[in-house]
Amino acid sequence: MVAILASLLGLASQTAQPRVYVIGRKPGEDVLRPLSERHPDDETFTGLLILRPEGRLFFINVQHVAARIRQLIAQHQPRVVVLDMSRVTDVEYSALMMLVEGDQHARLKGGELWLAGLNPEVLENVRRCGLARQLGETRLLFNARAAIRQYQQQWSGEQGEQGER
Repeated sequence: MVAILASLLGLASQTAQPRVYVIGRKPGEDVLRPLSERHPDDETFTGLLILRPEGRLFFINVQHVAARIRQLIAQHQPRVVVLDMSRVTDVEYSALMMLVEGDQHARLKGGELWLAGLNPEVLENVRRCGLARQLGETRLLFNARAAIRQYQQQWSGEQGEQGER
């Protein structure tokens, strides 16, 4: 009984406070992974911040995820934020509205929000709420690697490849 209760509490905590990782690229390879002290040489790109939320995004955890994303944006001051949604299993209405507002806020500050790696159900929800139309095809990408390539092509004249790390 205690083990079941502990498991349920752990699951509730993970659901209410899903992780949001900053993603970097393994040097010389096409491997993207969360930045960590174990891999201090992983590459990031000046002006580009790739964030990977995990799990289901819904009314219970959307404020936590939004606060974490705002914190990371304030810390890194990117021109473009890519949300790698490849680990997001579902997005409900309140989370979609957070994304709509996030895009509007980014544009007001001269930045951009891109979405990458949406599974078919999440993509359908993004289309249904009008966010896909708001972002346009150039800001909906197949995966985070495609986002890096697009960013490098778009901003290659202004900076070198390796940025913050």
